[in-house]
Amino acid sequence: MSFTFRQLRYFVAVAEGGTVSGAAQILSVSQSAVTEAVKDLEFDLGVQLFERHRRGLSLTHKGQLFHRHALKILGAVSDARQSFAEETRSEPGHLNFGVTSLVAGYVLSEILARYRRAFPAVETRAIEDNGDYLEHLLIGGELDVAVMVISNLRDGVALQSQVFERSPYQLWMPSGHPLAANDVVEAASIGREPLIMLTVDEIEENTGRLLSALGAKPNVAFRTRSVEAVRSLVATGAGIALLPDLVYRRWSLEGDRIESRPVSGDLPMVEVGVVWRRGSVLGRAASDFIAMAGADHGPARPR
Repeated sequence: MSFTFRQLRYFVAVAEGGTVSGAAQILSVSQSAVTEAVKDLEFDLGVQLFERHRRGLSLTHKGQLFHRHALKILGAVSDARQSFAEETRSEPGHLNFGVTSLVAGYVLSEILARYRRAFPAVETRAIEDNGDYLEHLLIGGELDVAVMVISNLRDGVALQSQVFERSPYQLWMPSGHPLAANDVVEAASIGREPLIMLTVDEIEENTGRLLSALGAKPNVAFRTRSVEAVRSLVATGAGIALLPDLVYRRWSLEGDRIESRPVSGDLPMVEVGVVWRRGSVLGRAASDFIAMAGADHGPARPR
């Protein structure tokens, strides 16, 4: 038996939500339908895609690999449908956009790949920089749009944004770490542990602010601009990390496992979205890019 498009959709919903019940709610189907689809998919592939535990489901290493293939397949189907619906897809144009470092590695590639397939005649030019500088370029009219973390947006008066992804903060730790025995980690426990600090996209500033609000003082052992370095350092026991779930992967490049747990307290979400100058007349290329970014990541909320 070959796997179906429906099974792929259900699998991706569970993989990204972490629970069958959450996936069923998003898909508007019964939990039994989601469970059956995932089991049939695992049987057809001959591999275990999920690890079952009391907190829900998490992807195995092979599940992570298949998740990437599933996203590509679903994206190709979406592109095929759009190619018939979009009559002006071959119109030439230009799109100048910016992106921050963290977003470039974990959000932009899929959006940009779909955009280029849907609008091959549009010439795209990109610049990667920090959020403050991208805001400056947007206000000055040097960029059409920017894809960035907008929970830190400085100029909400001059700029307009549309959220397409929200990611909660999670605590990363090596496999077997004592804190991993908890379903939820107390904030006070974090201050006693060496912390690996990521320094891109204002993550260090946000992390320090979060820990202070929770009554914990960060004990920073290492600072780095590389998410992969954070993963490797955490996985080998050099420290723990507090990062948005957006960049979490269960395995380091060396194949060591990383655990992830929520932290007690009301932590804000990291919001990722598209930003443009308020009141500007958007060209067709920029409008299509904004629409595609929102469509790829579900319902968006203008701010």
